[in-house]
Amino acid sequence: AFNKTLAKDNSLAVGFFQRGFVHLQLEMYEDALSDYHMAFSHLRKNPFIDYKQLGLRYILYAWEVLYSMAAAQCRLQQWQEARVTLDKAVVWRPEGRTGILDVALEQVRDGLFLEPMQVPLGEFFRPRKKEVEQLDSKDFLGKPKVISSIIPNDEYIGFEPLRPQKQGFYEPSADALR
Repeated sequence: AFNKTLAKDNSLAVGFFQRGFVHLQLEMYEDALSDYHMAFSHLRKNPFIDYKQLGLRYILYAWEVLYSMAAAQCRLQQWQEARVTLDKAVVWRPEGRTGILDVALEQVRDGLFLEPMQVPLGEFFRPRKKEVEQLDSKDFLGKPKVISSIIPNDEYIGFEPLRPQKQGFYEPSADALR
């Protein structure tokens, strides 16, 4: 489902974040690390993205993505890279709230794995009712109509701009007059 979602919207940072968590659970650590890199890059240097407008009651923070990225690096035994990533996460974390990151840095120094962050269980995209109502198909063009020419000699079928008129072409034929 995440693959289909990301195929439709390849800049959905929270989609990469959630798929990275799933890859970690499936022990696909390289894929998880790649997804966390993509999630961080799609944050576009913003400290967070609030997905409430889209119907997901969740705010994705850059420091959480970096923390999860460090968790994937720990699983890959990339301890030095994990430390560097956590130092980067400290910069993105709001002032005075670096307690979890300090504990994580100590765990990495001791060679212990980190548990990645995730969107809380039970949170789903639920678009507002007003937006869902607009998804009903609307017929903007109306019913198709067959239009035939009233000119007896006109045998043209198709769509194109108006053609130049020929002298005598649009006059009724002798058979039509009888």
